[in-house]
Amino acid sequence: MSDDVRELGRLVPNEVEAQAKSHKRFGVAFGDRFFMLLFVGLVWLGPAFFDRRFVYALLAWDGLVLLAWLVDLTELPRPEQLTVRRSWRSAAALSISSDVDITLTNSSGTSLRAAVVDTVPLQLRNEPPTLTIRAAAKGEGTASYRIRPTQRGDAKLGDCYVRYQSLLRIAERWVRAPLEQTVRIYPNLDEAKRHSIYLLRSRQIALEKRQARVRGIGREFESLREYQQGDEYRDICWTAAARRGKLVTRMYQIERSQTVWIVIDSGRLMRARVGGFSKLDQAVNSALSLAQVALYSGDRVGLIAYGRGIRQQLPAAKGSLHLRQLIERLAMVHEEGSEADHLQMAARLLTDQKRRSLVVWLTDLAETAMTPEVIEAASMMMPRHLVLFVVIGQPDLGELAARTPRSETEMYQVAAAQEMVHRRELLLARLRERGALAMEVSSGTVSAVLVNAYLQIKERNQL
Repeated sequence: MSDDVRELGRLVPNEVEAQAKSHKRFGVAFGDRFFMLLFVGLVWLGPAFFDRRFVYALLAWDGLVLLAWLVDLTELPRPEQLTVRRSWRSAAALSISSDVDITLTNSSGTSLRAAVVDTVPLQLRNEPPTLTIRAAAKGEGTASYRIRPTQRGDAKLGDCYVRYQSLLRIAERWVRAPLEQTVRIYPNLDEAKRHSIYLLRSRQIALEKRQARVRGIGREFESLREYQQGDEYRDICWTAAARRGKLVTRMYQIERSQTVWIVIDSGRLMRARVGGFSKLDQAVNSALSLAQVALYSGDRVGLIAYGRGIRQQLPAAKGSLHLRQLIERLAMVHEEGSEADHLQMAARLLTDQKRRSLVVWLTDLAETAMTPEVIEAASMMMPRHLVLFVVIGQPDLGELAARTPRSETEMYQVAAAQEMVHRRELLLARLRERGALAMEVSSGTVSAVLVNAYLQIKERNQL
């Protein structure tokens, strides 16, 4: 897993750095203490009612404050003496909180205090972050803000705006640093890592309790050993037995380097939101979990995401570099408002994949009196491939179907829900009769169920 971890580390966005520039034509302003000093000068207004000479004292005080502002302004660093850097502590992943650092480098001889506003899109956080940074003379200061992405894909960050003052806080300059940057938001990487490690460990322990190698599991040759009572005659290696003068049995293990295709429906049915995220988001997260486990198991993994057309496709391969490509493609899988073309996708996969493979299909079923097109498309692939057909369920539909109606209106609602649930069960049962592994999974358990089903298929040599 070390290569995969290193590859995932490369998903962290690059840091960007830029020299500050004047924000406006003049880019100067009055600090908060400037107005406070002017307010203090108003004490001369009281005596000025009795003696007009105090008016001159007030004007003199205001002149001194303005002179102090000019002096403080000249002491402030020029814009080109400041550098702003944005750096990322981890990759931006869906629903995962992470921190972004803003570093202000001050190459002047004056210490300063700055208020920094970074331009961050709504995909990363609800409002632009405002940070306070103190940078010593010939030094730098750093502050951080938290992001929690809510949508996969590319997010564009803009300039960083800085208002800075000296320690006197009388004068102020406004500058901006051009830190435009496009950051890719990936699926939930933590969920994929957590499921791959936990499920593989638990499976490994369970298999070791039964046997380190179980006869009959897999047909990939592993080694030879002396014949033991109970071995199947078809596993005897007669050429080796002739050389050694005694019976020798071939030992097999679960096949490796098989092909797994992950198919993701991104049509309108996958736009339904469950628990704050769409079904498509949960399908993408689950696909990443499965891909990591399958690649770690030695299989080749391919990807097809489709709507009205094929939106993302990656040929089956393996290795840490391929995992990186999978993550990049999964990040760009977006929802569509129209119905997906399932038959087109099935025809494409049958054309591209001639040899038998495992097809893991993540989709949903349309509520129609006719047989949904996705069922027909899955039936097209079953003669050649093993299809794991996974429907992401709607929890509120099951809850409504199990409710006891208390009124006539609720009775019709419950009856309609029960009919929909029954029809979905019949459609999945029809697929099972034809040889598919069809299941409906609740939205919160898709990753765990998917990975467990894959490991069971490998264990039972169903592929």
